[in-house]
Amino acid sequence: MKLTNEWFYFVDAITPEKCDEIIELGHQLKFTEGTADIDLGELTAEERKTGRKDIQGKSPNRNSNIAFADNQDLYDLVFPFMMHANQEAGWGFDVVSCEVPQITEYKKGQFYNWHQDGTSDRLSMYTKEQVGDNELMVGNVRKLSMTILLNDDYKGGQFQFRSFDKGKPVVKNPSIKSKGSIVIFPSSMVHRVTPVTKGVRYSVVVWFLGPPFK
Repeated sequence: MKLTNEWFYFVDAITPEKCDEIIELGHQLKFTEGTADIDLGELTAEERKTGRKDIQGKSPNRNSNIAFADNQDLYDLVFPFMMHANQEAGWGFDVVSCEVPQITEYKKGQFYNWHQDGTSDRLSMYTKEQVGDNELMVGNVRKLSMTILLNDDYKGGQFQFRSFDKGKPVVKNPSIKSKGSIVIFPSSMVHRVTPVTKGVRYSVVVWFLGPPFK
């Protein structure tokens, strides 16, 4: 899918106090080791029907700690930014819900290599086998992804996109280097977080869902 705007960002959109509050929430919930999805090219024909397969524990593609925050204040915080970006970027995607926000911690040496959050087609729909009777997820796919940077007192840990410019692959760096900044993008965009070299990087990740593209 070729888009006029590959991402949309807000600089210093969240107050420092709110960012600190979310970091503390992550610690209260207790961070655990994150999981990663296997590349769809590695799936069997049967697994490809669901569009994903999780691998537990350490992955060569991902090394980070996560805490899921089913918190109404977070939902109320993120939805207006998503709706504004969806309109102003020109995407106009049909978004009906979101997954539970994920607070992510990257300590020194931790990272998340190149990956997509979702492919947004019918083969990627959440099924009852995956999410039970969660009506907000069953039959939907990841349409838009959001990252909120909760601190900036670290080094490395750069958020990057992989894209194309004049037919050549390029790495692009969105302007979300300051605490409280937000980037929103279609979930099919390939992106990564480079290894943290000093300090600890904290962020919130949210996946917004809707029916598959037709």
